[in-house]
Amino acid sequence: MDKNVITIKSEEEAKLRKELESSTDAESLRIKRYLDMPDLSRTPGSPIYEIVQRVLAAPEFKDFDVIEVPEVVSTEITFDLFDFSKDHPARSKSDTYYIDDKHILRTHTTIMWYYYLRDQAVKDRMERGEPVGAFSFGKVYRKDELDNKHMNVFHQIDGWYLIPKEKKIITIADLQEALLGFARAIFGADIKVRFNEDKFPYTDPSLEMEMEKDGQWLEVGGAGVVKGSVLEKFGVDSSKWNGWAFGPGIERFAMVSMGLPDIRLLWSQDERVKKQLKLGNQYKEVSKFPPITRDISFVVDKSFVPNDYFDLIRDLGGDLVEQVELLDKYENEDKFGKDKISYTYRIVYRSNERTLIIGEIDPIQKKIYGETARQFGAELR
Repeated sequence: MDKNVITIKSEEEAKLRKELESSTDAESLRIKRYLDMPDLSRTPGSPIYEIVQRVLAAPEFKDFDVIEVPEVVSTEITFDLFDFSKDHPARSKSDTYYIDDKHILRTHTTIMWYYYLRDQAVKDRMERGEPVGAFSFGKVYRKDELDNKHMNVFHQIDGWYLIPKEKKIITIADLQEALLGFARAIFGADIKVRFNEDKFPYTDPSLEMEMEKDGQWLEVGGAGVVKGSVLEKFGVDSSKWNGWAFGPGIERFAMVSMGLPDIRLLWSQDERVKKQLKLGNQYKEVSKFPPITRDISFVVDKSFVPNDYFDLIRDLGGDLVEQVELLDKYENEDKFGKDKISYTYRIVYRSNERTLIIGEIDPIQKKIYGETARQFGAELR
């Protein structure tokens, strides 16, 4: 489709990536691996790509630009400019991947606002009082739980639209129309939706949209009116301009559209799986291969961060790990000592493509045991 594409080249990102290449610590190796994962939103044949293409082609967004922004960005751009409070959980190293104290793997593609408003052609259009709109999409990175609905690397698509107030005042109705246009592009016109109030750091008022699917209401995504305080931080006069924005994750739409039971299937290279990954096609299990479960119990300091532990398990188990379930967590100062806590996790190993054998899982579990003790100072039980 004929879209104006703006590509941002970041010398800062290039420098930090080069430094990563020579780093050999566990976190750097992990981050390099995540950055090297394919961007499915730019991989023809992937349903993630197909969703993006449908949204970009929607008539509601025909005049929108596309902007491709860096994956390694500063905390100032990511959090400060978007009114994230100083104690917001997203700033925590237990939620976000830090390259250094001031740079992270992007947690949302909403950062495109900063780069988009610095583009000279966009500035010129706004100087003439013309409305502007843009989409940005791609991989984002957030430390998360480990189960069949969540991955720490996933895809997001952000859209936003700015217009002079003298031409239009953005209202809740405009938010609803933007979200409806997005959902109809993916699921077709015959959808049943409802809207609820919501809250986001950088929009107010805000709402979320839910869609009915097989008798259940599923959250589709949220939108909001861009806060004047945020526009001012980007150098936009909020007394003259207003706009809306949304930025949902894409995987959930693909999983709903195809009835996918496991998010890992979207990354599968098995041809029996790949040929089924078409939007609207109801996925049929290639075969429900049996799981192998292993439990691990250990005592650690209270400073232990579960999301960091899930990263370790991802490192060693890869896509053979279906889920990590917390079975038990408790404190007993007499038994474990002061400021110590006991955890028991169950790791569920299951391949979407073949039957696993104990002989390949036990060495992985042994490594997890060893690294749990080494990296977290854990006392194994």
